[in-house]
Amino acid sequence: MEFPTIHTNFWDAVIAVPFVMIITQISKKLLNIPKKYVPTLAILIGLLVSVFYSHRHDLAAGLFMGWFYGSAAIGSYASLKTTIVEYRKTSE
Repeated sequence: MEFPTIHTNFWDAVIAVPFVMIITQISKKLLNIPKKYVPTLAILIGLLVSVFYSHRHDLAAGLFMGWFYGSAAIGSYASLKTTIVEYRKTSE
């Protein structure tokens, strides 16, 4: 069995990950999702975006990149939140 060829492009880095992060945050606010389920929600949104939009013709690539989109959104949010919290502490 041969592994699928997966190309990371502009869509992946600049549009898909922020899109997943924004939709996750909107869902969190509108649906009152407990904090412990937000990472799972991000992964699910990433998988949906990837399988049904980005990589709709290759399920293996869609699943792999969807996991990447969700995980990158989780990491980006955590990094941004940590940076803001520490900046607020030092600027007081």
